[in-house]
This record gives sequence, C-alpha cells and structure tokens, in this order.
Amino acid sequence: MAQPQFFLQPLSAAICLACYSSTSIAAQLDHDTAQLAPIVVTAQLNNDANGLIIHADPKQPIQPVPATDGADYLQSIPGFSSIKSGGTNGDVTFRGMFGSRIKILSDGTENLGACPARMDAPTSYIQPESYDRISVIKGPQTVQYANTGSAATVIFERQKPQLSKDKNYLGQASVLIGSFGRLDHNIEAAVGDEKKYIRLNANRSESNSYQDGDGHTVPSAWERWNTDLALGWTPDDDTWIELTGGKADGEAEYAGRAMDGSQFARESLGLRFEKKNLTDVIKKVEGQVNYSYNDHVMDNFRLRTPPMTHDMMTHQMLPNPSEMQVTRRTLNSRLAMTSEWDKLSLITGIDTQQNHHAGSMKSMMMNMPLATNMKFHSYGAFGEFTYQLNDAYKLVSGARIDQVKIDALKLNDERKETLPSAFIRVENQHPEHHAKSYIGLGYVERVPDYWELFSTAHGNTGMSKPTFNDLDTEKTLQLDMGYQHERGAFSSWVSAYAGLVNDFILLSYHHHPTTGMGGHSHGSSFSAGAKNVDAVIAGAEAGIGYQFTDAIQADLSTMYAWGEMKDNHDPLPQIAPLEGRFNLRYVQDKYSLGLLWRAVAKQDRINLNKGNIVGYDIAESKGFSTLALNATYKVMNDVDLAVGIDNVLDKTYTEHLNKLGVGVDGQVGTEQFNNTGRNYWARISMKF
Repeated sequence: MAQPQFFLQPLSAAICLACYSSTSIAAQLDHDTAQLAPIVVTAQLNNDANGLIIHADPKQPIQPVPATDGADYLQSIPGFSSIKSGGTNGDVTFRGMFGSRIKILSDGTENLGACPARMDAPTSYIQPESYDRISVIKGPQTVQYANTGSAATVIFERQKPQLSKDKNYLGQASVLIGSFGRLDHNIEAAVGDEKKYIRLNANRSESNSYQDGDGHTVPSAWERWNTDLALGWTPDDDTWIELTGGKADGEAEYAGRAMDGSQFARESLGLRFEKKNLTDVIKKVEGQVNYSYNDHVMDNFRLRTPPMTHDMMTHQMLPNPSEMQVTRRTLNSRLAMTSEWDKLSLITGIDTQQNHHAGSMKSMMMNMPLATNMKFHSYGAFGEFTYQLNDAYKLVSGARIDQVKIDALKLNDERKETLPSAFIRVENQHPEHHAKSYIGLGYVERVPDYWELFSTAHGNTGMSKPTFNDLDTEKTLQLDMGYQHERGAFSSWVSAYAGLVNDFILLSYHHHPTTGMGGHSHGSSFSAGAKNVDAVIAGAEAGIGYQFTDAIQADLSTMYAWGEMKDNHDPLPQIAPLEGRFNLRYVQDKYSLGLLWRAVAKQDRINLNKGNIVGYDIAESKGFSTLALNATYKVMNDVDLAVGIDNVLDKTYTEHLNKLGVGVDGQVGTEQFNNTGRNYWARISMKF
C-alpha cells in the first residue's frame, strides 16, 4: 500500500515534546487555573432535542480501545452495533437496521463506498478523531439531507477554528499504543487569524492480527492513513468560505471474507460557504459542493495465501489468485436558507447527488476491464420548521421530496422513483418536575440501494438473474418518543420507538446457479436474493445514573431492538441481542478511574440464512459479559494520559453480528470468529 511519507511519526513525537514544553511553561505561569481530569467515554453522551439527538466528542478516548473508524466509535453510543469482518471496517447497525437506512454524513456530505459486499462501508473512510463532533438524530426525525435515513442520521462534523491575532495557531495531537502492535498517530493543526486559516488533519493507524481469549490468532491486521487540508476565509463575522481537499488509503485483513481489502483509496474536494444575518428575517444562507472518489481493491493473494484450483490442462493444483476493483464517484451539492419570524424558525433548501459506480474482475478464468455499471441521480427539496408554542412546548415538523433515477448500464435498464418523507414532533420541558420529553411520528420511503439492486441473485419474482425494477421501495412509518429526568444526584432517560415497515428489503441466502463463459452452468454459489416483506419493529434505549459523592458516579444503560415479519411472524434477522452496560467512575481533579461492565444476552430470535448484504443468521448466539478498566491522568494543562485494559478476564466470545470465520483452506468457513482477548492500550494527547 502506497503511503505519503509525511511527517506523521517523527512530527507527532516533535509535537508531543513541543506541546509538553509549552504547556509546562504555561502551567507554571498560570498554575492557579484548575482543569479537571479527562475521562474515558463509556456512558450516555450529551443530548439535544430533549434526548432525540445525541452529541459525542470524538476527540475523547472511548472504551473499548479508541476507535479506528466511524463504526468503531458509534458502537459506544446506545442503540448502535456493528457487523464485524475483522479488526477494522465493520458495518454499523442501529436498532437492528442496516445499510442506507442509516444516513452517514461527514461535514454535511455523503461519501459512499464501492464494494458490492460493503467491504468499504461509508464509515470505513471516516477517522473519528479528526472531527470535532458527532451528532446522531434517531429515527426519521429530520428531512434536511438527501435520501433521508429511516433508522438514523449520523453527522461527523468539523467546526471553524477560533483564531485571533493573540492566538494565531491551535491544534492537538495524540499517540496511542496497544496490544497486538496497535499504533495510532493523530495530528490536527490550524494557523491563521480572524480573517483566514489553514487547517491540517492527518492520521495513521496500524495493527497486527489480534488473538482471542484462547490465544488463537484471528486475521484482522490493518494499516490506514488519512490527510485532509482546509483553507478558510472569514472576511467578516457573518461570512465563512472554506475549500477542502483530502486523500486516504489503507489495507485490511478480514477473518470473515474470502478476500481482503488491499486498497481503500479516497480522494475528496469540497467548497462550502455560509452567510449570516442577511436581513432581520433571513438569518443564514449556506451551501456546499463536494466531490469524492473511492477506489477500492479486494483480492485473495496480497494479504493471504491464494486458494488452490485444479488446472484442466496440466491436471495439477495451482494457485488461483483473483481480484476485483470497484470505484465510486460521488458529487453532492446543497443550498439551504434559515429564516426566523418571532417564534418560528424555518430551514428550506434543495440538494442533489450524482454517483457513478464501476467495477472490474481479474482471475485465471476472466479479465474484465474497469467499466461503469451504474449511474445514480437524485434531486430533492425540503422544508423543516420549529415553532415555540409556549414556554413548555415546541413543535418541529418537516417534509421533503426526492426524485431519483438509476441507470443500470450492465443490465440496459433504468428506474425512476419519487420519494416523499415527512415528520412531526412535539418537545416539552417541565422545569418544575426536572423533566423533558418528546414524541414524534415520521415517514420515509427508501429506494433499494446499489448493494440491494446489484449484489443480489433475484428479487420478488424469484428469477435466477439480477433484477432491477422488481424490488419495491421500502416505506417506514415510525413513532419515536423519549423522556429525561434529572433531580439531585439521580438522572434517568429513555428513548423508545415502534414502526411499520412495508416492503422491507430482506435478503435470503441460499444456493444459486452460476454461469461461466458462454453462459454455461458453472455450479452454484451460496449468495443472497432480495425480496420485499412487511415488518413491524420496536425497541428502546434507556439508562439511569447516580452521583454517590462528589467523586463517585455510576450509570447503567441498556438497549433492545425487536423486529418481526407480518405475514408469518418470523423474526427479522441480524438484530443485536439485549445489551446492558454498567459504568463506575472515581473522578478527582488530576485523575479518574473507570470500570465498564458489558453484558450481552443470548439471541434466540433468529431467521436462519436471512440477513443483509454483509451477514446472515446462522445460529442462536450465546450470551457473554466483559469487563474493562481505564484510568486518566492530567499530566499538566492540555496534556492528558489515558490507559485501559479491555476484556480484563481474557474471555473467549463471539458477537451475534459477525461475518463467518475463515477455514483452514483460506476461504470463508462455517463458524463465526471470536472477538479480541485481553487488550492493553495507552493514549497521550495534548492541545496547543
């Protein structure tokens, strides 16, 4: 894998020393300033909209070991799980929902993966620590972004650096080391003044394959890097223009796939602007255009020994290397305006997305050149308003319409869809009862995505060939509600939902005939076919917290998702089981100590060989629990040290959401692979 030889390792060490020295001097000059110790994030996070919207700070360390990609970080937020394939690049799920039902945005734009089996899910291209904030909007409760997510909308965002003549630079850096050769470097630096700035985000992460609790090695090594550069101009307090560009690449071994990812190349370019206070009514106009190009290569020979095949000419067993290259070019644009009249706030806008997918395949049997096989175009308009009914109640509502056209070039076919979505929500606060709550109803239609359209063997008709217009759009009507209470040392919260999903897109795995050269039968493959079913979903996330003393605090959280098909009452597949987490902390001015106990119930609600593009149910899963410990210490102002031990008892366990493990012949086997055994890590971070 080609990497830029930019300063990451040597400069990170230099920055550590420089920051250590500068903060040491600053501490001596300003030793009266008290700063509390940092903590490792293990509990419910900050929230908004009375608990509907979750906010997280990705620059804080989390446990288990600080995240390597977006899916890793989201698992620390109740309701999220991940279908793992190895050590990195898992595919996130929320409330049992998967794929394009979860809208993943970075700085307001969508960067789609290319792999037909979602080896490079959108979160694979996101390094959480390079962002300033993560926001999660649960359910279909916003319409501000193209092709609305029915399960959740997740936004990774960077904020404009606050620079001045007195402080014309700022930044932070961190280095993490851990078991199994884990080594991370992260650097963020901005230089400028009130009018202009340049910001660099750069990071690199690597790890060897880990060992499970029994000491068995699980193929899971990775190596990845990201760089993003931003040029900003703020000619006045109400104007902001920013030009961004980025590059990235990586490679990953997968325990649960027949191929590894030998390239995850990303290129991106974006331009955004924001103008505030145009009139007394028009408070803000914002717009952005973003281009991304993902070039992904998967193969079975660069990171593993290729499988053997029988050569018909020589009658010998020979290596059979093969690779697939897939690319995705995505162009997003958005223009929005915020207006305010007295108690009413209104956001209106338009957005578009165009993405082109291409693929190639090389092996002993074929050599297909890279060619475009799908073109996707969407155009949308939206309006979302907030009205303050009185001091206690707020009404939030919105609607949007999307026009979608998909050209299937390899099938010489196309489809067009008009997709409506809307929601209405009431939020209320009762200060006298120390409580706040919300209740909302949302509706969204989702067109089958690339993976469901192109990676499945048949649709509703059962035809043994790829279908394109056979799958209906998925229609979700969902009720969301939540309640928060805080009084004295006690706090509690709950978020619940119930929904009807008509034409839910379900994937069923079984043997399908395959064809070789000339269309002749070439055996069969165990692959997925997609069809529509009607389903009912429900579940909740909840937690309680208690401050025993000024130093000791504890909280307990739980999450549960449930789904069922309406026609035969079979469970929806690939839903994470009931899970609970208990956190105990001891916090002092300079240091903190933490304990995280995670308990996961068995999952006996399965639907054999049914699932999604990445995984499917193969058996009931066993329950398990793990214990993790962490500690932090404020070395000095702006220099923090965090250490942790994950899976303290070195247990051998398997997550229910898990790709199949690899057999002795190097191909995907019949059992799930185990999670990481005992894992030690340490992270030092500093601001400057």
